[in-house]
Amino acid sequence: MVNLTSTEGNCCLALSIVLGSIVSFPGNTTYTSSLGSYFSLQETAVYPACIVSPQTANEVSTALRILTTSTGPTYSNTLGSPAECRFAVRSGGHASFAGAANIEGGVTIDLSGLSSITLTPGEGSAPPTLSVGVGSTWGSVYAHLDPLHLGVSGGRVAGVGVGGLTLGGGISFFGPRFGWVCDSVTNFEVVLADGTLVSANDNERQDLSWALRGGANNFGIVTRVDLQTFSQGDLWGGQVIRPFETAEEQMVALAAFNDPERYDEFASLITTFAYSGDLDLQVVVNDMEYTKPVVDPPVFDALASMPALSSTQRITNMSDLAAEGQANYPNGFRQASATLTIESSVAAINATVRAWNASLASVRAIPAIVWGLGMDPLPPRLYGRHAGANALGLSNREEKALIVVNLSIKWSDVADDDAVDKAARALITTIQRDVSELDAIDPFIYVNYAAPWQRAMESYGKDNTDRLKTVQRVYDPMRVFTNLVPGGFKI
Repeated sequence: MVNLTSTEGNCCLALSIVLGSIVSFPGNTTYTSSLGSYFSLQETAVYPACIVSPQTANEVSTALRILTTSTGPTYSNTLGSPAECRFAVRSGGHASFAGAANIEGGVTIDLSGLSSITLTPGEGSAPPTLSVGVGSTWGSVYAHLDPLHLGVSGGRVAGVGVGGLTLGGGISFFGPRFGWVCDSVTNFEVVLADGTLVSANDNERQDLSWALRGGANNFGIVTRVDLQTFSQGDLWGGQVIRPFETAEEQMVALAAFNDPERYDEFASLITTFAYSGDLDLQVVVNDMEYTKPVVDPPVFDALASMPALSSTQRITNMSDLAAEGQANYPNGFRQASATLTIESSVAAINATVRAWNASLASVRAIPAIVWGLGMDPLPPRLYGRHAGANALGLSNREEKALIVVNLSIKWSDVADDDAVDKAARALITTIQRDVSELDAIDPFIYVNYAAPWQRAMESYGKDNTDRLKTVQRVYDPMRVFTNLVPGGFKI
């Protein structure tokens, strides 16, 4: 039961009276289902006083007007003014750390009901525009588009929500051709802190449109994104698991693949150096995709020559590839990630993998640990294509090839949380030191992989963070999304 004499209880009561059944409380099946749908067990163990499950942008607007009565200037409520209603906002709930998109004792706004997907024909020969509610998952997006032989630059895992991935930048199999996922957005529908529903695009509120491309949850609640589509049929891809003995060859192949001079913009690769505690086994995993139906394209020849333990490579569609990604990252475990960015040289890759390999001694005793070091190539064709149009701060990199390093961790027992966190911090610190000695570290922190102790927004550079703060003063002058929304990464 909610304590109605508490601040949060008053907030939930006000919401419930105005919004009715879309507000759920502990013990209610909607409340229980929402909590159980988070990616990580850490988030499922965070218990809000109530959960609001809007089905329309107008319901989001009403909820925000109630929650911000005491901090925003416009809303009049006959129930009185709920003071300091702390809240969280979730799209797909795929961020791993506790409180990222949930809030203990506060109000969680679950946007999963905003799941509409509609296609609008383009003008003349222009491709259609896809309007997607941010509660949709990328799996549902591809299920809609595949039969139409259309694609969008979107997520690689079916269960990831459209909203969070897009606002953090977003890496896609199609990134080398179209840039970050956020770069393909033609319009954001946003509810501002005072409940006003607005659009942000190249023609109106251009400053807000820019800030939402990497600025995360600092400006409002995005309820819909409009995405530019393109023609897309089947593609080739899958996952190949190889013996760890191929590690040295893998490093050379990864650097060569990411060479800007010969980068194939239809190719995508993630190379992961992985350790399974259950098996006490190290392997290297290659996720290789080619966005044309071409079997064994030459760009992957160096990898194809290495021995394989298993392979799922086939001609298929995006729905199937995204479902495979989901199977590799299932819900129901304790999860964590941390990240940094390195230059794409064999020396920098080697230093990073060497540090990861040495770190295994600190985690081998943790039952059921999966300790993976993923490497996402970030060629200039991806990060530089629209660098001035997003907030990520990756201009002026002199066309250097980069790699986003993702330390991805899975384990089972809450008793091991501190040990995992300590080992993750130590490894990131070691990589930072060792790669810095090679003058091959980049300051960029990819927010969608970042640990809660990393300062992702600051990594965009002073000019961009100052500009983000200016936009914040315009659209959230009372700092609602800073002071009342503690989750996520703040400017």
